Amino acid sequence: MDQPKIERMLRLMKMLASNKNYTIDELAERLCLSYRSIYRYIDTFRDSGFVVEKLHSNVYRLGKMPKGYIDLKDLIYFSEEEAYIVNSLINSLDSTNALKINLKKKLSAVYNSTSLINYVQKKEIAEHIESLGKAMREKKIVILKGYESSHSGEICNRLIEPFEFSTNCIDIWGYDLEKKENKVFKISRIGKVIVMDEDWTNEARHQKSKTDCFRISGYEQTLIKLEMSMMAKNLLIEEYPLAEPDIRKEGDKWILETMVSGMEGVGRFVIGLAHEIKVIDSPALENYISNFVKEYLQ
Repeated sequence: MDQPKIERMLRLMKMLASNKNYTIDELAERLCLSYRSIYRYIDTFRDSGFVVEKLHSNVYRLGKMPKGYIDLKDLIYFSEEEAYIVNSLINSLDSTNALKINLKKKLSAVYNSTSLINYVQKKEIAEHIESLGKAMREKKIVILKGYESSHSGEICNRLIEPFEFSTNCIDIWGYDLEKKENKVFKISRIGKVIVMDEDWTNEARHQKSKTDCFRISGYEQTLIKLEMSMMAKNLLIEEYPLAEPDIRKEGDKWILETMVSGMEGVGRFVIGLAHEIKVIDSPALENYISNFVKEYLQ
């Protein structure tokens, strides 16, 4: 199964599992697919064991799973680290276990085997997550050895009190004992996690900021508005899927209206597609782009 097809299936799953009911026409238009393809994907979900409800002649949705199942909306997006853990847990089951066979069947409906192999190869990431999770449960200080800082360009050790993962386990929130402030650290940039014997001493200072759909974190947020072409809208959803709920169609354009924690993420996206996006009533974003152009492109 090719990567674009996987992405379309995942986006369709997300829409069918949302609180809004979409017609087949709306699904086909938003995903740039034919009606036939939409029906074929829906049949694939049903054959893979998902509950597919037909509400009207052309309205379908993914229904609630029986009691004991996790809600599908909580499983739509897997980071690479999460996929590694899920795949490892499934593989640990006995090969004759019916649950293992069913889980593999469901995963194969939305992820190809090549992707899962790539996830499994990142074993060290899963080990970092396991160590950080242990430190948080036991409220222990950790050393992030060989952490690669994108801001300073240095590789150094960081002494932190880790207290929360991001929703997709790509980042870890921690209180930096040297800088005496809360910071977010990318797990993929950690060389090794060493859990110390020392307990936390700054728990009252632990505070997580808000992370926007462009994966930028901060304590204050600003409203931005973009008018996008179809191409820009599709690229936005593919690269930043958490932005999709804040997108609406107006005429032949798509509007993104969302809160952001900083201008870096959305700014880079807009600059990369300058001919496909118009910034509307967003002075902070306009200033960021103007300053960026003056500093780097002139």
